[in-house]
Amino acid sequence: MDYIKARELMVEQQVRPWDVLDPRVLDVLSALPREAFVPAEHSRLAYADLVLPLAHGEAMMKPVVEGRTLQALALDPGDDVLEIGTGSGFLTACLGRLAREVVSIERHADLADGARAVLAQQGVDNAQVITADAFAWTPDRRFSAICVTGAVDAIPQRFIDWLQPDGRLFVVRGRSPVMEAVLLRNEVNASRIQSLFETDLPYLAGAAPAPAFKF
Repeated sequence: MDYIKARELMVEQQVRPWDVLDPRVLDVLSALPREAFVPAEHSRLAYADLVLPLAHGEAMMKPVVEGRTLQALALDPGDDVLEIGTGSGFLTACLGRLAREVVSIERHADLADGARAVLAQQGVDNAQVITADAFAWTPDRRFSAICVTGAVDAIPQRFIDWLQPDGRLFVVRGRSPVMEAVLLRNEVNASRIQSLFETDLPYLAGAAPAPAFKF
């Protein structure tokens, strides 16, 4: 399979038409070999417009959603980023190419180990993967930007508390099958939330809605 051609078509026929026009984001998606991060059994689907399954019920977002996520965060080369949910490590690598430093947390040790290995293989040396649960871990600093790769029923206050003043947080919230991707800005007086697009993601562990009581 010609992965280089497939990557070019992904960018030009999927990502760019979905209003991802930031040249830095497009350059990163054009350069990083997504197939290196995809489970071997799905490598031929690395550039398809599909959610790809990972271990433990986790998933890789569609390329178009990854592109919109990266564009929404509008990262500067001096930004420090927290990623909640490493998964395959692909978005981690993209964030690393756009920012100064990335700290990524992943609750499953095998996924964290796999991500570390492929990040090292791809020369991404400014991303640290920590095996931890987002609801049992507390960072020792705040971040310019936070990227949450699983959905939440409601945005946890602890995530907002980890933002620097004027920092921004990307997250998908709501109830399946129609969820809302939003960008939260940590402004001086209050958080401001911008609605971006509709999508549907698996919930972050610990962030799903409480089961409804039925009579």
